[in-house]
Amino acid sequence: MTVLREGKVVEVVHSADDLIRATVAVDSEVVASVGWPAMLGPLAAGDRVVVNMVGIGLRLGTGGEAFILWNLDGVGPSSEPAGHIVKLRYTPWQIPVAAVEAPESPHHEALADAVSLEGMPVVVCSLHSQVGAAAAGIKAPAPHARVGYLMTDGGALPLAWSEQVRALKAAALIDDTCTVGHAFGGDLEAINVFSGLVALKVVARVNAIVAALGPGIVGTSTALGFTGMEQGQLLDAVTALGGHSIACLRLSFADDRPRHRGVSRHSLMALSIAAREPTDIVVPKLPPARRDEVIRQLDDAGICRRHRLVFASGSDGLRLLEERDIQVESMGRSATDVPELFAAAAAAGGVAGASIATTG
Repeated sequence: MTVLREGKVVEVVHSADDLIRATVAVDSEVVASVGWPAMLGPLAAGDRVVVNMVGIGLRLGTGGEAFILWNLDGVGPSSEPAGHIVKLRYTPWQIPVAAVEAPESPHHEALADAVSLEGMPVVVCSLHSQVGAAAAGIKAPAPHARVGYLMTDGGALPLAWSEQVRALKAAALIDDTCTVGHAFGGDLEAINVFSGLVALKVVARVNAIVAALGPGIVGTSTALGFTGMEQGQLLDAVTALGGHSIACLRLSFADDRPRHRGVSRHSLMALSIAAREPTDIVVPKLPPARRDEVIRQLDDAGICRRHRLVFASGSDGLRLLEERDIQVESMGRSATDVPELFAAAAAAGGVAGASIATTG
């Protein structure tokens, strides 16, 4: 499979500051393509471009489009760097960002000695598709709360790739975003998870945070070889910073793969091995037999002895998603197909939101 191909832009379908969508003629086919203006610069019909076709060749669920690497006829991106901190370091696509912690940042002084979340609730998901339900879960009992989204670099790196986050911001369910590690494109750019969490509190002044990787989780059918393992590490980071860590379970009774039946093995591994500090694990309202199955799985993995189980409904958050006309899905399954997956996220958000509503 040839990965890099030259083509010609047929039409610019969508153009924004953070994302460009176009159709590109490559040999005898026309392919849907995406580009990032910060790396690419402007694009116009007729421009000759080089595209990466690997997502199409591998038929990736979250990457099945061509990605435009550069424009052979364009002027390129702005020559003015946003800042001196570089993401995607030492790759051909390295990009300078205005990191919130950097000395030239207007927020540098405020963050210089900031090391605490001061009890702020943080919901940590193992799937990007759960972010919306978790945010709505927070807003349902605490409608005036400001909610931040911390996106790690465990999945997609450009935040603009997430149509869900775009919709959640438009619906006022997420107020501010922060991209950490090599992820980029958030309202705030941060160097790591710890500083990103604190930056959302200190700079964005959010009242609660939803943390998760971007779209595109990687799995290998092995116990430890998946990106969702970071959930445990994120929960520990929240605890280390004095925050209220809340784990969102990956649940499914629609998945025919045994390792994802009930509580996904991904959740079991992240919470039993990666999460070293006690955390709140939220179990949503389920039919009795399924609830018992979930508790048994958690108990068999030793999770009940090390962490705290919290039971919550999740229905208010799911109702708010519907009211705001936000459609959520995971691997092609809607909230109707796999209600427990999104109920788990909404319930975890509801626990966070209730703590805000109680403390004011």
